[in-house]
Amino acid sequence: MTGESAAVSPGSSPQSVAADVLRKLRSTSATLAVAESCTGGWLGKVITSIPGASVSFWGGVIAYDNEAKLKLLSVSPGALTADGAVSERTAREMALGVVEVSGATWGVAITGLAGPDGGTANKPVGTVYVAISGPRDRSRTYHLSGDRRMIRRQAVDRALELLDEALGTQ
Repeated sequence: MTGESAAVSPGSSPQSVAADVLRKLRSTSATLAVAESCTGGWLGKVITSIPGASVSFWGGVIAYDNEAKLKLLSVSPGALTADGAVSERTAREMALGVVEVSGATWGVAITGLAGPDGGTANKPVGTVYVAISGPRDRSRTYHLSGDRRMIRRQAVDRALELLDEALGTQ
């Protein structure tokens, strides 16, 4: 896991990265499912804005409340108690959980603090964890800035970029 700031990739929009991800998934007959917390379905919205997404996109789980993370994604109570809902461990368990529930090849999970409240000294507003579960698991911590909408959008961008990177190594 590495920390990164919210640098925007020049010349790439979320839709163009999503289209690239979907092309890569189709070319290998792979499927994708998402588990979203702080982004509330935005990642799924970007993916499904691409015509033909249904070929590779299973769908997603919006697990905003901890109870949803436990019941729908099988996140362990220990992860939520020891590490918190906004943590690398929880993001990894969300990604694995959405793969297990969907049967998809790849799972992407996003959890974070979009603000404006809820941040702490250890996890300030803008802290976002993205995890990928699949043939090549990975996770990253991001420290994003801006208002709530900007943080959520950047989280979606970073998730797509991390998935695109993982698919590019197949």
